[in-house]
Amino acid sequence: MPVIAANLQAVRQRLIKAAQQAGRSPGEIELLAVSKTFPADAVRAAFSAGQHAFGENYVQEGIDKIAALADLRDHLHWHFIGPLQSNKTRAVAEHFDWVHSVDRLRIAERLAAQRPAGLPPLQVCIQVNISGEATKSGVAPAEVLLLARQITRLPGLHLRGLMAIPEPSSDVTAQRRPFAALRALLATLREDGLAVDTLSMGMSSDLEAAVAEGATIVRVGTAIFGARAPASQPS
Repeated sequence: MPVIAANLQAVRQRLIKAAQQAGRSPGEIELLAVSKTFPADAVRAAFSAGQHAFGENYVQEGIDKIAALADLRDHLHWHFIGPLQSNKTRAVAEHFDWVHSVDRLRIAERLAAQRPAGLPPLQVCIQVNISGEATKSGVAPAEVLLLARQITRLPGLHLRGLMAIPEPSSDVTAQRRPFAALRALLATLREDGLAVDTLSMGMSSDLEAAVAEGATIVRVGTAIFGARAPASQPS
Protein backbone atom coordinates (compact mmCIF):
# COMPACT_ATOMS: atom_id res chain seq x y z
CA MET A 1 0.00 0.00 0.00
CA PRO A 2 1.38 3.46 -0.90
CA VAL A 3 2.66 5.48 2.07
CA ILE A 4 0.00 8.22 2.00
CA ALA A 5 -2.81 5.67 1.76
CA ALA A 6 -1.36 3.70 4.67
CA ASN A 7 -0.94 6.87 6.73
CA LEU A 8 -4.52 7.90 6.04
CA GLN A 9 -5.76 4.51 7.13
CA ALA A 10 -3.78 4.79 10.38
CA VAL A 11 -5.12 8.29 11.11
CA ARG A 12 -8.68 7.17 10.43
CA GLN A 13 -8.22 4.33 12.87
CA ARG A 14 -6.96 6.79 15.48
CA LEU A 15 -10.06 8.92 14.91
CA ILE A 16 -12.38 5.93 15.20
CA LYS A 17 -10.73 4.81 18.43
CA ALA A 18 -10.76 8.35 19.88
CA ALA A 19 -14.43 8.77 19.01
CA GLN A 20 -15.38 5.46 20.55
CA GLN A 21 -13.49 6.27 23.75
CA ALA A 22 -15.35 9.60 23.92
CA GLY A 23 -18.71 7.93 23.34
CA ARG A 24 -19.08 9.66 19.99
CA SER A 25 -19.85 8.48 16.48
CA PRO A 26 -16.80 8.60 14.19
CA GLY A 27 -19.12 10.00 11.53
CA GLU A 28 -19.36 13.25 13.53
CA ILE A 29 -15.71 14.04 12.89
CA GLU A 30 -14.25 15.15 9.55
CA LEU A 31 -10.61 14.58 8.75
CA LEU A 32 -9.02 17.59 7.06
CA ALA A 33 -5.75 16.64 5.38
CA VAL A 34 -3.35 19.57 5.68
CA SER A 35 -1.48 19.52 2.40
CA LYS A 36 0.52 22.75 2.73
CA THR A 37 4.02 22.53 1.23
CA PHE A 38 3.21 19.16 -0.36
CA PRO A 39 2.73 18.90 -4.13
CA ALA A 40 -0.51 18.36 -5.99
CA ASP A 41 0.52 14.76 -6.63
CA ALA A 42 0.39 14.11 -2.89
CA VAL A 43 -3.16 15.47 -2.77
CA ARG A 44 -4.08 13.30 -5.74
CA ALA A 45 -2.67 10.25 -3.96
CA ALA A 46 -4.68 11.07 -0.85
CA PHE A 47 -7.81 11.52 -2.95
CA SER A 48 -7.22 8.10 -4.49
CA ALA A 49 -7.21 6.75 -0.93
CA GLY A 50 -10.61 8.29 -0.24
CA GLN A 51 -9.71 11.73 1.16
CA HIS A 52 -11.74 14.68 -0.09
CA ALA A 53 -11.08 17.63 2.27
CA PHE A 54 -7.72 19.44 2.15
CA GLY A 55 -6.31 22.37 4.09
CA GLU A 56 -3.89 25.00 2.80
CA ASN A 57 -2.04 27.73 4.73
CA TYR A 58 -0.62 29.78 1.87
CA VAL A 59 -2.91 31.50 -0.60
CA GLN A 60 -0.88 31.27 -3.81
CA GLU A 61 0.28 27.73 -3.13
CA GLY A 62 -3.30 26.70 -2.50
CA ILE A 63 -4.59 28.36 -5.67
CA ASP A 64 -1.85 26.75 -7.74
CA LYS A 65 -2.76 23.36 -6.29
CA ILE A 66 -6.47 23.88 -6.93
CA ALA A 67 -5.64 24.71 -10.56
CA ALA A 68 -3.37 21.69 -10.92
CA LEU A 69 -6.18 19.47 -9.65
CA ALA A 70 -8.96 21.15 -11.63
CA ASP A 71 -10.11 17.77 -12.95
CA LEU A 72 -11.03 16.82 -9.37
CA ARG A 73 -12.61 20.15 -8.37
CA ASP A 74 -16.11 18.75 -8.03
CA HIS A 75 -14.82 16.09 -5.64
CA LEU A 76 -12.48 18.14 -3.44
CA HIS A 77 -13.26 20.54 -0.61
CA TRP A 78 -10.58 23.20 -0.15
CA HIS A 79 -10.16 24.80 3.29
CA PHE A 80 -7.98 27.86 3.87
CA ILE A 81 -6.56 27.54 7.38
CA GLY A 82 -3.67 30.01 7.55
CA PRO A 83 -3.44 33.65 8.62
CA LEU A 84 -5.24 35.80 6.06
CA GLN A 85 -4.12 39.27 5.03
CA SER A 86 -6.54 41.82 3.61
CA ASN A 87 -4.83 41.88 0.22
CA LYS A 88 -5.33 38.12 -0.19
CA THR A 89 -9.04 37.87 0.61
CA ARG A 90 -10.28 38.08 -2.98
CA ALA A 91 -8.25 35.09 -4.09
CA VAL A 92 -9.47 33.05 -1.12
CA ALA A 93 -13.10 34.12 -1.63
CA GLU A 94 -12.94 33.11 -5.28
CA HIS A 95 -11.22 29.71 -4.92
CA PHE A 96 -11.80 28.13 -1.52
CA ASP A 97 -14.85 26.47 0.03
CA TRP A 98 -13.99 27.13 3.69
CA VAL A 99 -11.95 29.66 5.68
CA HIS A 100 -11.03 28.67 9.24
CA SER A 101 -8.97 31.72 10.13
CA VAL A 102 -11.32 34.73 10.24
CA ASP A 103 -10.12 36.78 13.21
CA ARG A 104 -11.49 40.29 12.56
CA LEU A 105 -14.51 41.91 11.01
CA ARG A 106 -12.57 43.58 8.19
CA ILE A 107 -11.46 40.20 6.83
CA ALA A 108 -15.01 38.85 7.00
CA GLU A 109 -16.39 41.93 5.24
CA ARG A 110 -13.90 41.62 2.41
CA LEU A 111 -14.57 37.89 1.99
CA ALA A 112 -18.31 38.58 1.89
CA ALA A 113 -17.97 41.35 -0.69
CA GLN A 114 -15.58 39.35 -2.87
CA ARG A 115 -17.36 35.98 -2.84
CA PRO A 116 -18.59 35.43 -6.42
CA ALA A 117 -22.37 35.41 -6.69
CA GLY A 118 -22.39 32.13 -8.59
CA LEU A 119 -20.70 30.20 -5.79
CA PRO A 120 -22.29 28.79 -2.62
CA PRO A 121 -21.75 30.78 0.57
CA LEU A 122 -18.20 30.60 1.91
CA GLN A 123 -18.14 28.44 5.03
CA VAL A 124 -16.20 30.28 7.75
CA CYS A 125 -14.90 29.71 11.25
CA ILE A 126 -13.68 32.33 13.69
CA GLN A 127 -10.11 31.69 14.80
CA VAL A 128 -9.80 32.09 18.56
CA ASN A 129 -6.53 32.73 20.38
CA ILE A 130 -7.64 30.29 23.04
CA SER A 131 -4.27 30.11 24.83
CA GLY A 132 -3.68 33.87 24.81
CA GLU A 133 -0.32 33.61 23.06
CA ALA A 134 1.16 36.92 21.94
CA THR A 135 2.51 35.39 18.72
CA LYS A 136 -0.66 33.51 17.77
CA SER A 137 -3.39 34.77 15.45
CA GLY A 138 -6.98 34.79 16.60
CA VAL A 139 -9.60 36.87 18.36
CA ALA A 140 -9.66 36.99 22.15
CA PRO A 141 -12.31 34.70 23.67
CA ALA A 142 -14.15 37.68 25.16
CA GLU A 143 -14.61 39.16 21.67
CA VAL A 144 -15.91 36.03 19.93
CA LEU A 145 -19.63 36.59 20.47
CA LEU A 146 -19.63 40.12 19.04
CA LEU A 147 -17.63 39.08 15.98
CA ALA A 148 -19.89 36.08 15.44
CA ARG A 149 -23.00 38.27 15.52
CA GLN A 150 -21.41 40.64 12.99
CA ILE A 151 -20.40 37.83 10.62
CA THR A 152 -23.87 36.31 10.56
CA ARG A 153 -25.21 39.55 9.10
CA LEU A 154 -22.87 39.44 6.11
CA PRO A 155 -24.02 38.06 2.74
CA GLY A 156 -22.05 35.36 1.01
CA LEU A 157 -20.75 33.85 4.26
CA HIS A 158 -22.04 31.03 6.44
CA LEU A 159 -20.62 31.08 9.96
CA ARG A 160 -20.02 27.47 10.94
CA GLY A 161 -18.14 27.73 14.23
CA LEU A 162 -14.75 28.17 15.84
CA MET A 163 -11.15 27.20 15.19
CA ALA A 164 -8.11 27.25 17.48
CA ILE A 165 -4.47 26.23 17.54
CA PRO A 166 -3.68 25.92 21.26
CA GLU A 167 -0.24 26.14 22.78
CA PRO A 168 1.45 22.76 22.25
CA SER A 169 1.64 20.32 25.13
CA SER A 170 2.56 16.65 25.50
CA ASP A 171 0.26 16.25 28.51
CA VAL A 172 -3.23 15.04 27.59
CA THR A 173 -4.90 16.89 30.46
CA ALA A 174 -3.20 20.12 29.40
CA GLN A 175 -4.16 19.45 25.77
CA ARG A 176 -7.82 19.06 26.67
CA ARG A 177 -8.10 22.29 28.66
CA PRO A 178 -8.07 24.78 25.73
CA PHE A 179 -10.23 22.47 23.64
CA ALA A 180 -12.79 22.41 26.44
CA ALA A 181 -12.67 26.21 26.56
CA LEU A 182 -13.34 26.41 22.81
CA ARG A 183 -16.25 24.01 23.19
CA ALA A 184 -17.69 26.24 25.93
CA LEU A 185 -17.38 29.26 23.63
CA LEU A 186 -19.31 27.44 20.90
CA ALA A 187 -22.01 26.66 23.45
CA THR A 188 -22.19 30.37 24.27
CA LEU A 189 -22.80 31.17 20.61
CA ARG A 190 -25.56 28.60 20.46
CA GLU A 191 -27.17 29.99 23.60
CA ASP A 192 -27.21 33.36 21.82
CA GLY A 193 -29.24 31.80 19.04
CA LEU A 194 -26.50 31.33 16.46
CA ALA A 195 -26.73 28.16 14.35
CA VAL A 196 -23.10 27.02 14.65
CA ASP A 197 -21.96 23.40 14.53
CA THR A 198 -18.20 23.30 13.95
CA LEU A 199 -15.18 22.97 16.23
CA SER A 200 -12.04 22.92 14.09
CA MET A 201 -9.39 21.77 16.52
CA GLY A 202 -6.79 19.07 16.94
CA MET A 203 -3.76 18.12 14.85
CA SER A 204 -1.46 15.12 14.46
CA SER A 205 -0.13 15.30 18.01
CA ASP A 206 -3.33 16.03 19.93
CA LEU A 207 -6.30 14.83 17.90
CA GLU A 208 -7.39 12.39 20.63
CA ALA A 209 -7.73 15.22 23.16
CA ALA A 210 -9.61 17.33 20.62
CA VAL A 211 -12.04 14.54 19.80
CA ALA A 212 -12.66 13.97 23.50
CA GLU A 213 -13.70 17.63 23.79
CA GLY A 214 -16.01 17.66 20.79
CA ALA A 215 -13.93 18.42 17.70
CA THR A 216 -15.92 18.11 14.47
CA ILE A 217 -12.95 18.82 12.16
CA VAL A 218 -9.40 17.73 12.94
CA ARG A 219 -6.56 19.17 10.85
CA VAL A 220 -3.89 16.54 10.25
CA GLY A 221 -0.84 17.05 8.07
CA THR A 222 2.33 15.37 9.34
CA ALA A 223 0.69 12.05 10.21
CA ILE A 224 -0.63 11.82 6.64
CA PHE A 225 1.99 13.41 4.41
CA GLY A 226 5.09 13.16 6.61
CA ALA A 227 7.42 15.83 8.00
CA ARG A 228 7.52 19.02 5.97
CA ALA A 229 10.41 21.32 5.22
CA PRO A 230 10.22 24.86 6.64
CA ALA A 231 7.93 26.90 4.40
CA SER A 232 9.31 29.81 2.43
CA GLN A 233 6.05 31.03 0.92
CA PRO A 234 4.40 34.22 2.06
CA SER A 235 0.86 33.76 3.31
